[in-house]
Formats: sequence, structure tokens, C-alpha cells
Amino acid sequence: MANGNFRQLAEQVVALVGGKDNVQKVIHCQTRLRFNLKDNGLAKIDELKKTSGVLGVVQSGVQLQVVIGPTVSQVYDEVCTLVGLEGETPLDENLDAAPKQRWTPKRVGSAILDALSGCLGPVIPVITACAFFKMLTSLLGPDMLNVLPAESDLYTLFTFVGDAGFYFFPVIVGYSAAKKFNLLPVLGILMGCILMHPTFVGMADSGESFTVYGIPCMVQNYSSTILPIILSVWVMSYVYRFFNKYIPSSIRSVFAPAFTVAVMLPISLCLLGPAGAFLGNYVVGALLGMQNVAGFLGMAIISAIYPLLVMTGMHMVLIAALFQVFATQGYDGFAGPALTFASFSVMGVCIGAMLRIKNKEQRALAASFAITAIVAGTSEPCLYGICTRYKRPFIGLLAGGFAGGLYAGIMGVISANLVPASNFVAALAFTGDTTFNLVNGFIGCGISVVVAAVITYFFGFEKDEPALKAD
Repeated sequence: MANGNFRQLAEQVVALVGGKDNVQKVIHCQTRLRFNLKDNGLAKIDELKKTSGVLGVVQSGVQLQVVIGPTVSQVYDEVCTLVGLEGETPLDENLDAAPKQRWTPKRVGSAILDALSGCLGPVIPVITACAFFKMLTSLLGPDMLNVLPAESDLYTLFTFVGDAGFYFFPVIVGYSAAKKFNLLPVLGILMGCILMHPTFVGMADSGESFTVYGIPCMVQNYSSTILPIILSVWVMSYVYRFFNKYIPSSIRSVFAPAFTVAVMLPISLCLLGPAGAFLGNYVVGALLGMQNVAGFLGMAIISAIYPLLVMTGMHMVLIAALFQVFATQGYDGFAGPALTFASFSVMGVCIGAMLRIKNKEQRALAASFAITAIVAGTSEPCLYGICTRYKRPFIGLLAGGFAGGLYAGIMGVISANLVPASNFVAALAFTGDTTFNLVNGFIGCGISVVVAAVITYFFGFEKDEPALKAD
């Protein structure tokens, strides 16, 4: 797409979300423009869906998401120029000016999903980098190829680099959570550092008693945890805005951060930290308990429905639980493998559609979607450009994930490495255990691709579908 086309698409999108004056904030992920609008009622959803270059539209909580695909960053730059916003939106200190909405169970659920997505999505590159080094130690270490001896400096280096991202989760997520909740990012980092301070960790390991301003504190080791820092930063954002509003501007820069931290110490260390750790352990226990109840069939079901969870945004709950499971026991034999097979099922749908479609333009699009899924690991082009558009490819998508997950579940395959990627690299999650596990994991991936492609090819389109006719 030429630069002029990016500009044209940006102009159409901005106009259909209610114009530049209706845009309060806009960010983007790998495939979507994410708008926070002043009035969601001004957005013309149906017209957006029909716009050339828009693959789909998703309403997630208060956020309107416009699915663009791999070229989203170029369109985003044009949108920022049109609405007069910078790529990094400044802290909005006048949040009370936003219109109040009535809280309902549905809105609460959407807000939780939006918060998890905003806090955990940005840290995935860190986890990917760490997983790469953990994969190297698994492949090259004494358990497999034995290229690197366990006592070598390189093996030791790769080991602690691979563990760093997981161990210092509170610090990393503290930054992303602060960005999400409109708090100064350095304060989020500081709160993560407080939870991870060696003195506090040492007291947790030795079982020492401790008080904060005389309040008894349940001392815990918060390394590798997620929920304690997210809850702490969320509350911290409100405390900081309070002090930032009422402290005179001449001394605000010094006393607002200091008072915020002072107030947050008992709230975080005595209340939110232990509560978050309890919830995290409960989530892990629930996921492991589900594995014991559903067994291999549960892996097949999650493999099948995971792409649908992506479309609704609910996948972040599963990812958060998966992060916690790996941080707790170092592997996963349930949801982790299922996510990999779901990714390969997406690739299979794209391949099947590419082979079946005869229309040159639509076939080229399907081919680009296949390349995007295989290399970049983005599923939205397939979900919105193929499955939603033609409807019946959903059959192949569900069947491919189910078949791969069923085989792997029966064979007892586990994800020995957390590889938060949805492209072909995701198969490396099966490294680090036995050769049997690796081979059967690869076979499960192959089954997902083949079943999804075959079913999409033969049953994924209506007989009178125009795209099946040659130009």
C-alpha cells in the first residue's frame, strides 16, 4: 500500500469514528488501531466494517478497535497526524472530565479484560526475548544436544538471562501497568522495585515478621508474580492524581511522588500484594485443576476455541494464567500447548483458503494472510479477512485446533518453554523436555495445519461464492 493510500485510509477511519474532535486517545498493537472516543455513539461501525483496508471492528469495553493488519503502524502515524496527537500520548490529568457511565457486570468484565490486555500485551517482547535464551539452553544444553556444558560460562549466561524477565515481572509489568493506568511510568517501576527489594525478599525467605507503620505485613516473595503489581499500580494511579491535583504546583514535582509512595506502602505491602498473590495462586490452581478434570479433551477444546477468545479479547485471561503457571512450576501441559496448536490452525485456514480461492485479488490477500500468520504470527487478518468474511472457514479453524490438541493431549505433550509467539516459532515451546515430547508436539502442529487446510479447502466456502470463480 502506497503512502497516499495510508493517508486515505486514515482519513476514512477518523471520519467514521466521529472525526478528529471525537478522538480522545489512539494507540495501536500489531494489527489494530485502538481508539478511546469521547462519544462512542458517533462511530459508524457498519460503515467502518465495509471500508476497504479495514479487516474488522471490535468493541472492547470503552475501546473501539479497528483491525488493519500488518500495515497498522503506517496507518497509525497518519491517524496521529490527522487528529493532532503524538505517538506517545501524554498523561491525561483531567480524567474526571470524561463522561460517567453506569457500571454493570458486563462493563466490569470488559474493564478487567482491557486492563489485563493493556498491562500484559506490551511485556510480550520481553518474554519472547527471555524465552529465546531459555530455548537455547534447552537445545544446546546437556539435556539435548550437549553443545554447552552445564558448567560453562555461556550456559550460565543464557540461563540467568532467560530467567531475568520472569523473575523481575513486577518491575517490567509495573512499567506497562503505569502506562495503561495513566501513571508516571517511573513510579510503576519504583513500586515493582519495592516489591522486589532484596531486603524484603530476604525477610520472606527467612520467615521474619515485619510491620509497615505498625501495621502487620504478610511478607512474601513477589518475584514472577503479576497481579500484586497490577493492583498496586492501579490504586497508585488514583493516589498520585489526588496529590497532583491538590499540592501547589511549586512543590508538586517533589511531594506528589513522595507522598504517593508513602501512602501506597501499607496499601500495597499489607493489602494488595498479599491479595494479588492469593488470587494468582488461585488462578494457577484453577487452571491446573481444570487440567486434571478435563484431561486431553480439555487441551483439544482450548485449542479449538482460542481464536474465538482472541476475537473477544478474553484470551488475555488465559495468557495471564499461563504466565503465572510457568512462573510457578516452569512448564505447562494444558493451555500452553493448546495455544500453539490454535496458531497452526490459523495458518492452515489461510493455506486452504489460498488454494481454494480463484479470484486473483482475494487469493493474493489470502496468500498475504498466510505469510503474515506463518512469519509474523498475527491471526487477525485470517479471523476477520477470511473467517468472518466467508463464515464457513470457522469450521476448519475449530477442527484444526481440536485435532492437533486432541492428539497432543492423548500423547501427554507439554510446553517446556514459554514461547509467547503465535508464528512457526511457537513450536519451539516443546523443546527442553524429552525427544518424545518434541516429536509429538511437532506432529500435533502438523495435524492442526493439515486438518484446518483440508477442511477449509473442501467445506470452507459456499458453492456460489464469487471468490471461487476465476477472473
